[in-house]
Amino acid sequence: MKLVDELFELYRDKLTGDDEDIDMLAFAILEEMSREDLLHLIQELSTQELHTVIGVYLIESLREKFAQQEYGQHRPQTIVSSRNIH
Repeated sequence: MKLVDELFELYRDKLTGDDEDIDMLAFAILEEMSREDLLHLIQELSTQELHTVIGVYLIESLREKFAQQEYGQHRPQTIVSSRNIH
């Protein structure tokens, strides 16, 4: 993706590249972009890049949903009947 290449070139000597820096940069860029800007970026993606973007979104969204379920709700326990075998 052209945007990723441009951001990398611009910030590679200014940031450490750890998760915190990358998150901060990504969210700062997204905050400045309009919906139209985002749709334009999507239109420029190759099919493989689009699959990757949607795939990462699906994976992260599902992880979040499952984590919320684990954290916010107790899963029903399955009652296993135990037989006393002598």
